[in-house]
Amino acid sequence: MSAIHAYTGGLPFDPTLPCVVFVHGALHDHSVFTLLARSFAHVGFSVLAVDLPAHGRSPGPPPASIAAAAAQLLALLDARGVRQAAWVGHSMGSLIALEAAAQAPERAWHLALLGTAAPMRVSDALLDTAAQQPLAAMRMVNAFSHSGLSATPGYPGPGAWLHGANQALMERTQAGWHDGNLFLHDFRLCNDYDGALGAAARVRCPVTLVGGQRDLMTPLKAAAALAQALPAGLRALVRRR
Repeated sequence: MSAIHAYTGGLPFDPTLPCVVFVHGALHDHSVFTLLARSFAHVGFSVLAVDLPAHGRSPGPPPASIAAAAAQLLALLDARGVRQAAWVGHSMGSLIALEAAAQAPERAWHLALLGTAAPMRVSDALLDTAAQQPLAAMRMVNAFSHSGLSATPGYPGPGAWLHGANQALMERTQAGWHDGNLFLHDFRLCNDYDGALGAAARVRCPVTLVGGQRDLMTPLKAAAALAQALPAGLRALVRRR
């Protein structure tokens, strides 16, 4: 298994505490969860905000599939001595978190899916642009994923620009893997994954789904089938304006 870097929220990792695993989306890294990771780490949780292989500080190659990525993160739990974890995933990371909770239902005590969809199809036009002009495709995704050019309040604080920071992060992550087009690879993983509904039926822990009403990449309606596939009594849909 490739080495996987994980940010622990600014405190030493303690496997005896309840563990929360944060899984980033396509062409991102652990830094998108920095504030959440620190928040949880300082109120009694152990935290693993991961860099998936070939992303951020984790060496490649990237995961061959969503299922393979989930298996790698379960192996990370084994390596860190963690018996159970809450899984928090965004976009592509939501599929990986879902798959991990389905591969080992007894090891998940909560599942939070942010900006999710089932299936998470990517348009042919976006895939073609990602293959031919990845920087242009990143700008498209950045525009589709945010409600506007500015966020209120700024993230992570006044003077920071969410839209610009996200574009810079994608460009840096793309440049960090020298053996291929990581942007195209990640989006193909999402597009090719057809196991979400089956995985949802195997989940045995409480589930929270969070979506943005203006999110064009993973609109709220795209999570409806996934919500219905979850066992009754486990799901709660949270809408974010």
